[in-house]
Formats: sequence, structure tokens, C-alpha cells
Amino acid sequence: MKKKVIAIFDIGKTNKKILLFDENLKVVSCIEEEFKTSVDEDSVECDDIDLIEVWMKSTLEEIIKGDEFELKAVNFSTYGASLAFLDEVGQRLTPIYNYLKEVPESIQSELFEKYGGEEEFCRKTASPKLGLLLNSGIQMLWLKKEKPEVFNKVKSILHFPQYLSYLLTNKVVSEPTSIGCHTFMWDFDSNCYHEWIKNEGFNLPEPIPNTNTFATSLAGKDFVTGIGIHDSSSSLVPYLKGSKEKFILVSTGTWCINMNPFNNSPLSSEQLKNDCLSNLSIEQQAVKSSRLFMGYIHDVNTDYLCSHFQVDTKCYKEIETDSKLIEGFLKLGKTNKVFFEDGMPKDYVDKSVDLSQFKDFKEAYHRLMFDLAILDAESIDLVSDDGDGTKSIYVSGGFARNEIFVRMLATLYPNKEVFTTEIDNSSAMGAALVIWDSIAGETLPDIDLGLKKWKSF
Repeated sequence: MKKKVIAIFDIGKTNKKILLFDENLKVVSCIEEEFKTSVDEDSVECDDIDLIEVWMKSTLEEIIKGDEFELKAVNFSTYGASLAFLDEVGQRLTPIYNYLKEVPESIQSELFEKYGGEEEFCRKTASPKLGLLLNSGIQMLWLKKEKPEVFNKVKSILHFPQYLSYLLTNKVVSEPTSIGCHTFMWDFDSNCYHEWIKNEGFNLPEPIPNTNTFATSLAGKDFVTGIGIHDSSSSLVPYLKGSKEKFILVSTGTWCINMNPFNNSPLSSEQLKNDCLSNLSIEQQAVKSSRLFMGYIHDVNTDYLCSHFQVDTKCYKEIETDSKLIEGFLKLGKTNKVFFEDGMPKDYVDKSVDLSQFKDFKEAYHRLMFDLAILDAESIDLVSDDGDGTKSIYVSGGFARNEIFVRMLATLYPNKEVFTTEIDNSSAMGAALVIWDSIAGETLPDIDLGLKKWKSF
């Protein structure tokens, strides 16, 4: 008897995965691919969307024709800030442009000038000015102004998750998580598209719930297909459904993203200046978020310390936490930094610190992690509010395995409980959860967040 599964395409910038979840929400198969990139018409590197499209359909056909799994549903979790432009017969007109592509500064400055200035426009759209194509609404303006011969053929515009869904359903739809993600598109005051969208002649579909699915058929098999979801918002879903407490999620990796689903207050200009934004959740509620380039900062400064102390670049992984060292730092001041005391250097490596004050690499690394925890606490504070009712901090990702970091957070937040969580593939799991009800007769299983509570120093 074949095992019933939901297939989730989890599309990151580097790795592309398809994961199969069974009725118990367990991953029974995971295939990971890394595709060669392509270039757009301006020779800027971008994902080879043609390869992804072929891989997606051929992989589904293999699952359908195989003897092991019965495909019940498909959904998509992808990175944001990327759009697909379709012509009147539904064919894609452009590549999926790289969100790091440079565009003329004048495009966004003209937009700010028309709608109340940069500060007010960014506040209203809950989107910090990120430059490049990272504010994905700029992609539409850029195509209209710089490539009118292409734009004049555009009939429909889809966010990346919805485009992948469209390939199976042929449905042009939108959903809240992709719109409400530093796009400049959504007016958080009025909870609708910002007026500039209509004024510029862009006809975008109104968002529908992420729980929507469409009947689909491929290779003689009938199943349902979801409309997709933005990966950051998707990674929140397992915690929203599995946690009994209000929480702040500290999602760590190259970027540390601190998300507070329980702080719905409008962003201030100060928060926007400090790289905060609001995402829309699957319930179309604002989720206040802050970002810190923590993983990268850790890596380049650790390499710098390794070079100075002439140790192997991976030796930090073997270091055991020395509580006495941390307690000594705490006596000097719980929030006083040694690294980054004068701000973050442009290359993120703080070479101003006198390393002779440390007797060895172990002591220097403890101090670096102490100060990184303080930096992240400052970032967490930007999205925290005394009245938000959050009682827990959940730490996921790579730094969940760093005892110095998690115990420092427990020390810096004595009024909250700090847990690490061991959910793997949380964004893929979130994409499965939002369409779970579409599988008739299946009851949502209990979600094990894999929590481990940490004590302070």
C-alpha cells in the first residue's frame, strides 16, 4: 500500500529541495538539488528558472509513477523579493531576476517623492529601503521604465511562490506573506495595496488565504496544489500552531531574523532605520521582525581570531563553554561590549580590539560570542514590547547549538524562558501545515517543537 504524502518544494537561493511529509508530519523523503545559475539579459547572475521548472515537473511525475508514495497535495515555500511577469497567454516574459540586481536610484527616489517622502512611505509600507531589487515593488517600476518593450506585453505579475503554483494550476493568485515582505506594495495602515500600485497601472490580484488549494492533474494523477508561501513566514507556522505560549522566534543562520508575531504596533522611523520590517502572516496580521547579519559576522571575526592566535579555523566548534569566563565578563557589565563597541565596521571585522587582553583563542572567542549575543538582544529589543505578552524565546538554526549564545540570551532576558528548538525544514513544514486540511480525513498530528530550556549564566 502506498504511503500518502504532501510534496513541498522548498526553494532557496542556493539549494532547492523537494520534501515528502507523511500523515504524521514526518519527512519520509528529501531530495536536494543545486542548480547552475544563469544570467539575465544584462548579464547579471540569476536562478535558471527553466531548469527549476523542468526539475519540478519531472520529479513530481517520478513520484506519481513510483510504487512507494501516493501524492495527495503539493505546495511551495520560496525566497521572496522575486517576481514573474507573464504575457497574455500566460508565458513568462523575463527571467526570475536576482534581487541583488542594481537599479537606478532615481526609480525609488521618485516613488518616495510622490508619496510623502522616504520616511513616511517606508513607515506606511513597513519596508525599510533596502536598495537593489530587494524591495520587489521596485522590480515592476524598473521593468516599466527601463524595458517598456517588455513591460507593454505584461498581462499578469506573480510572486515567486505563486508562479511555481501557477505552473501546475494555471491560476493567477496572490497571498499575504509574499506581498507583506519588504515589497513597498502593501499599505499597512489601510491593510490593502498601496495606492501607487493602481496609479502606476499595475493590476495585481487581491490576496487570498494560504489555505487555498486547487484541484490539479499531472501524469494521470489527481491531487491538490497550494498557492505557495514566503519562506520566512512559512517558518513561523509550526511554532504558531505548536506553541502554547506567546513567543519571539530567533531564526539563526547567515542572517539572524528575530520575529515577533505578537507585536502588531506600527513600525517607527527609528525601527526602520535599524533594519526592522513587518511581514504579513498567513492570517494577514503584521509580524514585526528585525535582522542581524550574525552568522556572517561570526564567521569573519572567528577567522580573524584564528589567524591571530594561529589555530585551526574550525577549532571553535570544539570549545566547551567556560562559565567562569562569562561570569567575569558579566561583572564588567551585562551590556558592555568589547567587540563592536564603536559600531559595526564596513567589512564586519572588528580589528580595533586589542587582542593582547585575551590569553588565548578560547577566551577571545567567548568574548566574541558574549558580544554577539548582546548585539542580537539589541535587535530583539527592537521588536519587543512590554505589553506583547511574549513569555518565551525560541532559538532555531545554527546558533541553537552554541551554548554561549543561548545561555547569554537567557541571562539577558531573565523574565522570559529561552528554548532551543530542533525542527528541521521549518519553512517546508509550514508550507505543508497551511494546506493540511485539504487532505480529507486527515487530522493534524501534534507538532513536536523539540524544545530544550536553557539556564542563564
